Amino acid sequence: MFRTQCGCYSLCVLSMSPILPRVIPFCLFIALLAVDQWLQALAPALGVDPRWTYAVRAGLTGCVLAWFWRRYTELGSVRQIRGADWLLAIAVGIVVFILWINLDFKPLTMEGGRGYDPSGQNGSIAWGLAVTRLLGAVAVVPAMEELFWRSFLLRWIANRDFLKVAPAEAGSKALTVSAIFFGFEHNLWFAGILAGFAYGWLYMRTGNLWAPIIAHAVTNAMLGAWVLKTGNWEFW
Repeated sequence: MFRTQCGCYSLCVLSMSPILPRVIPFCLFIALLAVDQWLQALAPALGVDPRWTYAVRAGLTGCVLAWFWRRYTELGSVRQIRGADWLLAIAVGIVVFILWINLDFKPLTMEGGRGYDPSGQNGSIAWGLAVTRLLGAVAVVPAMEELFWRSFLLRWIANRDFLKVAPAEAGSKALTVSAIFFGFEHNLWFAGILAGFAYGWLYMRTGNLWAPIIAHAVTNAMLGAWVLKTGNWEFW
C-alpha cells in the first residue's frame, strides 16, 4: 500500500503543470495575508498573541515550498553559484536595502499599516516573535517570491512555455512588466519596482535563481536588523 501511494504521488507530481508549484506558495501567502485581520481577531479567543499569525503564514508557505521542492529544477545546488555571483548578489541586496529605507516618502509610497511590532507593553522586544518574523523574511519570502516573480512570471511573459526560456533571453519587456507588478505588491511601490528590476536583472545576468534569492534574503536580513535596532516597525 505504501509503495502504491508513493507511486501515485510521484506520478501526480510529474504530471502537474510546472506553473502550479511556483504559483501556489505565493497565492497561499497572499491569501493568508488577506485574511490576517480576521485571524488576528480570532487569536485572543484561542489564548494566542495575534502577532503569531505571521508564523502561521510563513510556516505554511514554507511547508508548501518544501512539498514542491523536487519540482524546482532551477534550484540545483547552491554551490553551483560562482564566487563572483555570490558577491554580486550580496552587493545587489545591500543596494536594494539602502534604497528601500530612503524612499519612504510620498508620492512614492501607498498608505500602509503600522507594520509588525514585536515589542511588549514595557517596550522590550519579544524575541520569539522577532526571530520568527526575521526567519520568515529571510528564509521563506525570498524563495517564494523569486520562484513566482522571476522564475515563473518574468519568463512566462516572454514565452508561455516558460521553462524553455533561458533567464538571459527573457528580454526587457518581461523584466519591466514583472518589476512593475512586483513593486505594486509593496507599500513602498517605487522602491519595490527598483528592487524588481535589480533582482530580475541579477537573475538574467547570472542565469541562476539562487542569485536573486540570496540578494533578496540579504535585503530582508539587513532590513530586519535595521528595524529591530531603530524601531521603525512600519517597514515590517
